[in-house]
Amino acid sequence: MPEPSVFSQIISGEIEVPRVYEDDLCIVIRDRSPQAPTHLLIIPRKPLANLSEANGDDKPLLGHLMWVAAELGRKLGLEGYRLVVNNGRSAGQTVFHLHIHLLAQREMREQDLAAH
Repeated sequence: MPEPSVFSQIISGEIEVPRVYEDDLCIVIRDRSPQAPTHLLIIPRKPLANLSEANGDDKPLLGHLMWVAAELGRKLGLEGYRLVVNNGRSAGQTVFHLHIHLLAQREMREQDLAAH
């Protein structure tokens, strides 16, 4: 069995990190290496390694993660933001627990990528 990801350890409380938001399906934390003034990570409690691992039963969870992103955008008064999901090592994924990057408060360019 693979080692638990750092996100699994954060979710379990083994590693303490301040949470921006949490509910029964996900948590949201600030990225420790932000690529923008606002750089949040929306992390499902379910330990999916990446988006490709999701199946039909995960549709409500995936929709919820997008809703959380929109809700955070509204609550933080963000005019615009970018959502990024890296799927696999070749796409820049370094933590193999599905998560969405929410980046805001800087001009975004097409070539900007968020790793993790």
